[in-house]
Amino acid sequence: MFKVAVIGASGLLGRALVDELAQQAGWRVVATAFSRPGRNTVALDIRDARAVEQFVEREVPDALVIAAAERRPDVCEHNPALARALNVDAVRTLAAAAKRRGAWTLSISTDYVFDGAHPPYRHDSAPAPLNAYGHSKLEGERALAESTDLGCVLRLPLLYGPIVAWAESAVTSLVPAIAASASREGNAAAMDAWAIRYPTFTPDVAFAIRQMLERHARGDAIRGIVQWSGDEPMNKYEIAVRLAEALQLDAQLTPQHTPTDATPRPHNCHLASDRLAALGIGRRTPFDVAIRQVLAAFPWRGEAAA
Repeated sequence: MFKVAVIGASGLLGRALVDELAQQAGWRVVATAFSRPGRNTVALDIRDARAVEQFVEREVPDALVIAAAERRPDVCEHNPALARALNVDAVRTLAAAAKRRGAWTLSISTDYVFDGAHPPYRHDSAPAPLNAYGHSKLEGERALAESTDLGCVLRLPLLYGPIVAWAESAVTSLVPAIAASASREGNAAAMDAWAIRYPTFTPDVAFAIRQMLERHARGDAIRGIVQWSGDEPMNKYEIAVRLAEALQLDAQLTPQHTPTDATPRPHNCHLASDRLAALGIGRRTPFDVAIRQVLAAFPWRGEAAA
């Protein structure tokens, strides 16, 4: 029996990962959640070091995947203590507890560890975060490296996938404004056309993580830093256009060609995925195919403009 603990299993990526791993014969998944614990999850506050240690001692996983984080840049900017507690200190506690039990730890990081000025970025490119979120995730990467020699960081860009609310992803969060702009009384919705993003489908990420876990199960664990990314560059305006097409809405959209976010964001943090690709790891579902799967599974009509 190969046991995997998924920390933050109620989130956008965590749910996709649990769904992927649950299909593996001979594997057992222990899922944890904090804000949305469910019937098949263990309630765990990763800021509670003692609770984390007791969880790892009790479950004795072979591998631990940290998908929990404070990922909202504006929240990190205004509450750096919370960002540090979740993105740095908790990673250190989890990785140290896993090391004591000989478990491999995979920690999820972000393309925001880079400033976006000189893409593409390799796994060994020099980080230069622009905001508190990027700084906290970079510190979390270092905390993992300092806490275990049996660990790996997986950097990811903008994620989207099956949702329980529009706001779960910066991709689907655009839908209410798109729908409102298409209504009879609607005004044009302004959409950022400056920052270049690489939307990445969470089931594809879960597939890649499962492949990484399989290598660990065979005694060939990946260590250090790896990256995975979708390969279709687009700004939020272009994402919105494709969402409107998928939803068959005649949306009124206006591109904004200068940054408008209060918290600084990088221009283009394209992550090179060559290290995982060289190992035969990963897959990419075309955006137009994947987003239609997401929208088909979520009852949007009548609610999107609410």
